Amino acid sequence: MSDKVRGNVMLLLTAMIWGGGFVAQSAGMDYIGPFTFCAARYVLAMLALIPVIFFFSVQARKNPQASLGEKFAPDRVTLWGGLYCGLTLGVADALQQVGICYTTAGKAGFITALYIIMVPLMGRVVGQRIPKVLAFCVLLAIVGFYFLCVNEELSVGYGDFLTLCCAVFFSLHIWVIDFFMKRKADGIKLSWVQFAVAFVFASGLVGGFEAPSLESLWAARYPLLFAGVISSGIAYTLQILGQKYTDPTIATLLMSLESVFAVIAGWAVLGEVMNGREIFGCVLVFIAVLLAQLPLPVLKR
Repeated sequence: MSDKVRGNVMLLLTAMIWGGGFVAQSAGMDYIGPFTFCAARYVLAMLALIPVIFFFSVQARKNPQASLGEKFAPDRVTLWGGLYCGLTLGVADALQQVGICYTTAGKAGFITALYIIMVPLMGRVVGQRIPKVLAFCVLLAIVGFYFLCVNEELSVGYGDFLTLCCAVFFSLHIWVIDFFMKRKADGIKLSWVQFAVAFVFASGLVGGFEAPSLESLWAARYPLLFAGVISSGIAYTLQILGQKYTDPTIATLLMSLESVFAVIAGWAVLGEVMNGREIFGCVLVFIAVLLAQLPLPVLKR
């Protein structure tokens, strides 16, 4: 299997896990606050990654006889990458988790997937040209977002707005990962450092706004285990490793499929149903997502 195919498979698995993660995040809100949920999932993700670092980090693979300190200590690039990734991830997850309290898992998945449009637009800021087809996709995505999120009173729901803001930070997260992975950061250690930084950020929010109890945390154990170990520890690490072999634009296409899996999971597990207007909005957003990545030479100039 080539590196490119391996990277694409990792990112597709990431999208599948994240799609189901919206259900776990929504279910967890029945027991604990959004910031507590984020902080707890980061702790579980950090614990889940410790054996992975021990056996599969770059240092562990190059020198199996290295000491524990050598195997776990991140180099300078990895440390800085984890810091920036952790900050963008912490903000994105906090916005998303609060947003899910006020919208459905399916809608949250589709709105979050707007990073597929935002990532190329951010590339324009650093000097990349915006193809004609992408400009059209931006307009189409905006129309789709209108039908998906704007109610009859012509106002965007609070949860929808927060989820849209989270998509901006997830876009930044993708670019930060691409930047540091191109500079040979250790992907597994970077993932651990980002969870540590995100935990510190989320813990500050917990201290300021919430008062969790051990009983409430135990009641939310199943959503937390999925979100912490699988959706965070496994999926975010797969994202970092997969992006190492894949262009950021292609990576966003594959990961945006989480929106489809989120709707399916929301329907199958939570019984969420969208009305015709919302389904039409989802279709427009998904078409925009696909068109933004299709190889159309005439339009991509």
